[in-house]
Amino acid sequence: MSIKVNNITKIYGEQRALDDVSFEVNTGEVVGFLGPNGAGKSTMMKILTCFIPQTSGTASVCGFDVAEESLEVRKNVGYLPEHNPLYLEMYVKEYLEFIAGLHHLKNVKSRIAEMIEMTGLQVEQKKKIGALSKGYRQRVGLAQALIHDPKVLILDEPTTGLDPNQLAEIRNLIISVGKHKTVMLSTHIMQEVEAVCDRVIIVNNGQIVANDITSVLQNSQSKNIQFITVEFDKETTYNSLKNIEGVFDAKNINGNIWQLEANTDKDIRADIFQYAVQNKLAVLTLHKEEQRLEDVFKNLTK
Repeated sequence: MSIKVNNITKIYGEQRALDDVSFEVNTGEVVGFLGPNGAGKSTMMKILTCFIPQTSGTASVCGFDVAEESLEVRKNVGYLPEHNPLYLEMYVKEYLEFIAGLHHLKNVKSRIAEMIEMTGLQVEQKKKIGALSKGYRQRVGLAQALIHDPKVLILDEPTTGLDPNQLAEIRNLIISVGKHKTVMLSTHIMQEVEAVCDRVIIVNNGQIVANDITSVLQNSQSKNIQFITVEFDKETTYNSLKNIEGVFDAKNINGNIWQLEANTDKDIRADIFQYAVQNKLAVLTLHKEEQRLEDVFKNLTK
């Protein structure tokens, strides 16, 4: 068991940031730790990386207690915080040499070269960190989190500021790292979670509201709910679409494209065609969708 959390509570003054939270992360898992802003995600990650103490409860990483054996925990954890702290006046290689020295690494030059290649820093490796774009600074943060080859990687918003190409590269890196390490990942990009994470833990108001395999969570939350996206050739209205039997919500996506939600076991696609005929509309496209993780997230954290 790489991460074990038992009844963790964290109180700031009168605010209960975490409320009796318990979960486990197995060795080799990539787990998405999700929640709205202020839900307690970063607080949990700071406790697991020994940056702040919990108010009550216990937590361990790789069998080491975060309160009693914090030095051993730090040796086994690579951490990229939400606000990436870097020495902007240092050059990329200089900074990584400094981090390697803190970890008392051997073969420093070869390890730095490996990290630079792994995180795609080759082009920018001779620059000062302060001269890098936000995306490349994130890569430097990932390199420092990985340089000591930790067993557990904790990443708080690791793809912030990355363009689509960079995001895909870092996503592939996380998938690759996840084959050999335990990864705990916080992000607001649901497509990233669907692509990368084996399991999802969702927190809201300091409490866990979901903890399951990503696909199972999507299917369990979408039971008896259909999502139909339809494009008509002319305008129609929300109230008119709600009159289709079984439809309980309709959302205009763009122009004449609508997403319909129906709380019924019956396939309503035939009823949509019937509606179109009655209202002298043509159906240009129509497809039935599985519920997205984003929809599950919204339902659980309203």
